[in-house]
Amino acid sequence: MKCKIAGILNITSDSFSDGGFYLSKESAITKANELICQGANLLDIGAQSSHPDSEDISIEEEIHRLIPVIQNLKQQNYFISIDTYQPEVMKRVLEEGVDMINDITALHNKYSQEIIKSYGVPVVIMFSRNNQGRAQKIEYDKEVSIHDILHFFDKKINKLIRFGIPEKNIIIDPGMGFFLSSNPGVSLSILKQISILKELHKPIYISTSRKSFIGNVLNRSVAERDFGTLASEIWCYLEGVDFIRTHNVKGLCDGLTMIHAIRESD
Repeated sequence: MKCKIAGILNITSDSFSDGGFYLSKESAITKANELICQGANLLDIGAQSSHPDSEDISIEEEIHRLIPVIQNLKQQNYFISIDTYQPEVMKRVLEEGVDMINDITALHNKYSQEIIKSYGVPVVIMFSRNNQGRAQKIEYDKEVSIHDILHFFDKKINKLIRFGIPEKNIIIDPGMGFFLSSNPGVSLSILKQISILKELHKPIYISTSRKSFIGNVLNRSVAERDFGTLASEIWCYLEGVDFIRTHNVKGLCDGLTMIHAIRESD
């Protein structure tokens, strides 16, 4: 099985793990090159943080942060996914030749659907307990189950196909952490049953990287969650996930290389 690794590049001031590290064009480009050299198959670039306490930035600022970086990286022929839920941002980055869109609101905006249809690019649609552009710290009366997520995607996929988005371009992300619940057990339960989503016959995209539920299980700060992250990513790989979005590309590549070496040994 070939699992693609998406290296996370946050051009933000307040992302929960690396906010402010790559806000300048130069630092973002350096980090992108580093992620590719470490083994990333694609870059997932975002300029608007989605954690519960993040600040809103304008559409103009989001575009301003992204475009110079995209222009440089496309000259190097990297496969680039842009993490945005704003249709205006989608249109602008696709004009620059971006290869994929990652929308945490699952194309909730009709204009976003029109843009994805027009440009014919792959799109990641993510499940969330709300259609807002950020996660929320909420414990719900009824927690979400894998079957709720399955039902959501079945309904959403059919809707997008009827709208004219090619079925082959749809990738699904079950969401993790606060996108599901502030209860860490929900994320663990979804991971345990992640292979059920294969019933939809769509590529599965997932990001557990340094998420809150890992910190809760291990009692670790954000900076100390890479080992726990890797364990969850290896689990996803063994369960047949198609894309893993991660901060620590080198660690994940080393882990998958070892698994492959063991499988191929005499």
